[in-house]
Order: sequence, then C-alpha cells, then structure tokens
Amino acid sequence: MLAEWLDQGLEGRPPSRAEGRVSGGRFRLSAPGVLELVPDDPAPEARACVLSVGVHGNETAPMELLGEVLARLEAGQLCLGAPLLVILGNPEAIRLGQRYVATNLNRLFRRDLEEAGDEPDRARVLMAAVDAFYARHAGLSRLHYDLHTAIRESRFPRFVVEPFAEAPTPPEQWRWLAAAGIQAVLHQHRHSWTFSHYAKHYHGAAAFTLELGRALPFGHNDLAPLAPMGRLLQALVEGREPATAAPGTLAFFRAEHELLRHSEAFRLCFPDDTPNFSEFPPGTRLAEDAVAGETRVGETPLSVVFPNAEVEIGARAALLVVPSPPPD
Repeated sequence: MLAEWLDQGLEGRPPSRAEGRVSGGRFRLSAPGVLELVPDDPAPEARACVLSVGVHGNETAPMELLGEVLARLEAGQLCLGAPLLVILGNPEAIRLGQRYVATNLNRLFRRDLEEAGDEPDRARVLMAAVDAFYARHAGLSRLHYDLHTAIRESRFPRFVVEPFAEAPTPPEQWRWLAAAGIQAVLHQHRHSWTFSHYAKHYHGAAAFTLELGRALPFGHNDLAPLAPMGRLLQALVEGREPATAAPGTLAFFRAEHELLRHSEAFRLCFPDDTPNFSEFPPGTRLAEDAVAGETRVGETPLSVVFPNAEVEIGARAALLVVPSPPPD
C-alpha cells in the first residue's frame, strides 16, 4: 500500500485505502500526496520527521529511494518508531516530468504568500500539513529533509543546503550527513522561502535541502551511491540514532551573493554545463543583464551553485559561494 501510494500519486489515481496498519504503527493519507505515519510507541530517540520528495517534478531519484524505504516498512523489514510526514510535493509536475508547471513551488513557502494559482495553492496545503503535524507531536525534536537532485553535474554530487536561521543546526546533523554520503554543505545567507527553510524558520526544525546527484528520468537512476542515505532514512523511520562519521569529511561553503535575473536580455557568461561548485578567479565576467548590467568576480574567487539562466524574471539565476570554516 505505501509504495503503491507513491505510484498512485504519480499517476493521479486515488489511493485504494486512506488508512491502515504497518509494523509498529498506522498510516493515514491526510491530503493528496501527504502521508502521515504514527507509531504505537515512539522510540526514545524518535524525532518528528518530515520527509519530502518531488517538490521539483523532474527530480526522480529521491522518490525511488523513499519508495524503497516505504516498501521495507510495509514488508515488515522496518518497524515504525517515529512519527513521519511523507510528502509528494508537486504531483502534477511529476506526471509531466517537468521541474514545475507554472512557477517554482520551492520559492513559495512563506505564510504571507499572496500569489494565486495551482502551485501557490499547493504550497498552502503543504504548509498547513507541516504546521498540523508538528503541533500534534509538539514534545519531540523536529526534523525536515527535503530531498532533491540537481539539474547539472557537481564537484560534490551529494550536498546539502542549510537554510538561513538564527538558531544553529544541532551538531549531530553533520555527523549523520557525513555518514550518509553527503560531501558538502552550503549555508544560506538570507531567507529563501524554500520548503526546508519553512520548517526551520517557522518551526525551529533541523532542516535541509538535500541534493542527491543529477536529475534523471524514472528508471535511469543509480541508487547505489544513495545507499548510505537510505540507511539514514531507515533509522529515522525506526526512531533510532543513525550512523555517524567525522564531519571533517564535509566541505563547507557559505553563500556570498545571489545572482538574480532582472530582464529578458539576461545571460550567464559561462557554458550551460558548468558543474556546481566550479570556481572562477577574480575579474571573471559571470553574467550580463540589460537592467542590472554585468556581474564580475571581485577580489576573492567565487564558486557558482545552481546556475540556470532560464529562470523567471526576478528569480535566482545562480548562487555565488565561498569556502567556509566548519561550525564549532
């Protein structure tokens, strides 16, 4: 049933059952693409976990990975020990095999959202689901992993974006992520209104956007490099402490500048296939825009992450980042 829930959501079919039992607890479909699992007896290490996939519809590997975890739970190979909210972010974009339908869902997670349309309405549904879930499990530590893949190659194929917030990230997260095969961490420098930022900013959750390789169609993903991440997700499902590794294996970066597209006459001055975290020396011309003019690297080298010249006007076309010392 649980693995079928993903398939049914992708195909637009209603689920065969809206609630039922799994090993150690029960499940309930609280809204389209929103699955809540509640343990009979939460484990001592349990956290209230939000696991989301498909916020961008063409990023399929996390859906396949999470589907494997849910299949193991349904088969009795895992025992539910923590409350989970599992979210299929943008089902219509997934069915179309597109990043989004009308606008980027992952820029809409703010409580003062005024935009109208299918994706803004979907953001409101998901924010309400997260609010209600954390309220029901107010006594537990909160966690949100929003699982993605990137549209291009990367010097670090598996990395996380840490949303901006005043509160520091719990130190154990770096040890968990290192053991889960994450290679780099990017600290955001400002509010960005992504889904993971919503959980951290409004609910104080330990939250990350996880980039787990390259975006590929269903059936073309090699999940072997994601096996350590699968083991981390299984530990969270069972409410036990995940494996750890020294965080010294992680490369840390911080965002220095957000490069925005201000006009139709905009271009990035480097090849489209430039990998994430590629570094540019001082003086390099990075972008030209009819409104904002040109952007060049200053006295300090900058690396580029998430470059995409085809974003909507007013949206981010790239993050420019610099190395950062690891957290204390």
